[in-house]
Amino acid sequence: MPLSLEEFQVAQMYMVMKMQQQNTTGEEGVEVLENRPFEDDDFGKGQYTLKIYRLQSKAPTWLAKFAPTGALVMQEEAWNAYPRCKSVIKVLGLTKEQLAVRQVEMLDIATDTSDYWSYVVGCSNIDFSQFQSARTGRGPLLDGWQDQCNPVMTAYKLVTIDAPYWGFGSRLEQALLAVCCAFGERALFLESHRNCFSWIDEWFGLSVDMMRELEKQSDSSLNEKLGRPCVMADEEGSNVDPLLETLEGTLEKMNGNIEEERCRRFIG
Repeated sequence: MPLSLEEFQVAQMYMVMKMQQQNTTGEEGVEVLENRPFEDDDFGKGQYTLKIYRLQSKAPTWLAKFAPTGALVMQEEAWNAYPRCKSVIKVLGLTKEQLAVRQVEMLDIATDTSDYWSYVVGCSNIDFSQFQSARTGRGPLLDGWQDQCNPVMTAYKLVTIDAPYWGFGSRLEQALLAVCCAFGERALFLESHRNCFSWIDEWFGLSVDMMRELEKQSDSSLNEKLGRPCVMADEEGSNVDPLLETLEGTLEKMNGNIEEERCRRFIG
């Protein structure tokens, strides 16, 4: 990533917020149940989130046919004590037994992919060999960019896939599900981190406090789209009120960009 560690914190927050808005409609999407500060002995201080993902349309037709009811609804718990973060995604109906296969794979955000899973996740189709940030001057990303960019960083992801569904007819079906999850996660990681950089001119200059306030507004917007109650509560002693007008403008601009992108994809 052609970002500093400090910049990536804001970039990641902005990317998650915007991709959630892109994938939430009145029928499916991301519901935020909790978003609050936490503190423990393992991670220290950070932000805890609990979300429900209803993204049935993202699943392959063949998988939707034999998957148990509710298997395509996922619950995610995340403990973000940047730069350390732990996310646990549970597909409803899983047993406690764990079936995991681990391998190391390098993902380059300058890679342009056009496979099935990149289509399902959504591909920005940005050619980073031609892209340059107007606000920072970073880019384009040419061959060997990792050794030439300053700043530069690497994000490490550890994924464990649980596949033993109750009611699935065979080990083959379980293996197929695991493969789908693995390739889906790969496409999601690649696209989300590509977005972190391609949206740099939208988030660059925002602070973590500003992003936390934007998260509150975005979480309320997501739940409103799904017809769900908003459980977010303002933190005592919040000192970001003077920034609300600016933040509302940022969120409005972000949603405007989302609608423009949807129109381009529809016309295309």
